[in-house]
This record gives sequence, C-alpha cells and structure tokens, in this order.
Amino acid sequence: MSQSLAAARTTTGPAAEFVLGGDLARPARLTVPGLLPWPQHRAEVAFECATSGVQRHTFTGPLLHDVLMAAGPGFDAARRKDRLRFLIAVRGADGHHALLSWAEIDPDFGRAPVLLAVTLDDTPLDRAGSQLVPPQDRCGARYISGIEAIRVDGGYTAWS
Repeated sequence: MSQSLAAARTTTGPAAEFVLGGDLARPARLTVPGLLPWPQHRAEVAFECATSGVQRHTFTGPLLHDVLMAAGPGFDAARRKDRLRFLIAVRGADGHHALLSWAEIDPDFGRAPVLLAVTLDDTPLDRAGSQLVPPQDRCGARYISGIEAIRVDGGYTAWS
C-alpha cells in the first residue's frame, strides 16, 4: 500500500481516467479534475496495511454515492427496494479489486461516506488517478489506488 501512495505523489504524465459503467443510464469516463465539481468531503483515516502497518492519511473527494447517482443507476422505480440488489465493483491499476453493496453507501441504509479521492495528504491525484476511500474500514484492503474502472451491477438476483 505505501508504494502505491508514494507513486501517487510522484507520477507524471496526462491525467489518469477511469471508466464508470454497468447498469447506468449515463456511463462515463472520469478524471480527477472531472470529480472536482461535486461537493468535496474530507476524511482523516487510519487503517492497517499488511505490509507496512498502520497508515494515517487525509483524503478529499466527492462521495461515491453522489457520483454514481449522477450516472443514473438502473433501479426499477416500481420495486421499492430494488437498489438493494446492486453491487459496485472497483478495479485499480495495480490489479486490486474491491466490491461494495449499494446499501453500504446509500444514505437510507449504511450511509458509509465512501470517497473517490482527488487528493491524498493535500497532494492532487490527477496523474495517479482517483482512489477509493472507505473510511469506515479498519483494514486497508479496499483502499483502491489508481482506479481504472467502477462497474455498477444490478444483476444480483439470488432468489429468482
């Protein structure tokens, strides 16, 4: 984890982008500068990293929920709790993956303030790419650096 964080500070080149896709009315390609118009939130976090111990950082960025809602998730309005079957898969440039449930980030349910970080310790992540920040996690495994793709999937229907 610390190698990815160090790389975020030193990477040069064009702004990194990620694909936002899946069951969305408005799929998109986003960059860190493209995330700046959303309301920015700040999270001071501490999490355990298996290779380098406890990490402490400050991140800023929009809420994942806000960005995904703007993309128009394909909820069925006729089914009151339809959003509860949606999953969110996040893939980082280094091959790490994480999975979240929609209920986890939904304000009516888990309300987890998961960020799509645009800064790490006040350093812009423009070239390194946005980072998934689940501040409620004690373990750093779901802090995905250099996001390449986020996929929203409403196909989970275990009982049908």
